[in-house]
Amino acid sequence: MTQDELKVLVGQAALAYVVPGSIVGVGTGSTVNCFIDALATMKGRIAGAVSSSERSTERLRAHGIQVLDSNTVEGIPVYIDGADEIDHAGNMIKGGGAALTREKIVADIAERFICIADESKLVQSLGSFPLPVEVIPMASAQIVRKLRTLGGEPRIRAGVVTDNGGHIIDVRGLSIVDPAAMEREVNQWPGVVSVGIFARNRASVCLLGTSQGVKTLSF
Repeated sequence: MTQDELKVLVGQAALAYVVPGSIVGVGTGSTVNCFIDALATMKGRIAGAVSSSERSTERLRAHGIQVLDSNTVEGIPVYIDGADEIDHAGNMIKGGGAALTREKIVADIAERFICIADESKLVQSLGSFPLPVEVIPMASAQIVRKLRTLGGEPRIRAGVVTDNGGHIIDVRGLSIVDPAAMEREVNQWPGVVSVGIFARNRASVCLLGTSQGVKTLSF
């Protein structure tokens, strides 16, 4: 089974977690695109969606799904999104698509985070995938210097401006043994908008696409 077929499979499996009549939190990325396409088959049974990126908003609206401003929503039952890496405790690295800050905002509104991914994303410890950090542009050089003190090799992602007007710094070579502690540390640095470690907002469930079908991991 190809990676694209696995993405379709987990996107469809995620429909089982959508609460009928509710607002659905929707993430960003190629796997989420498959979920949005599947969600269109039940659009008459949901109250709308809160989206984590302009790209996802466009796709949702193209399917006729109403997209609501997050500020008008007090809570949502589930947020469904992918991950660049996920460990066996549900901690994730996200931000390969540069939408990490809005993804974290929507995840914080949600009661549960349902991660959809293929089996290549499951790791023993986070850090093989470069850690994205969104920063205010005037702080970029200072944050690069501070990230080097953690033992990583930071580099500003060329030509990328986030939906919030920020820069993305990708940090290679990290071994993230305590995701929650590193998330707290980097988040408090002046100029950091958000770090792509999702430990505080970790997954409740991961729907993992494998060659044997969808495997459900609960945390």
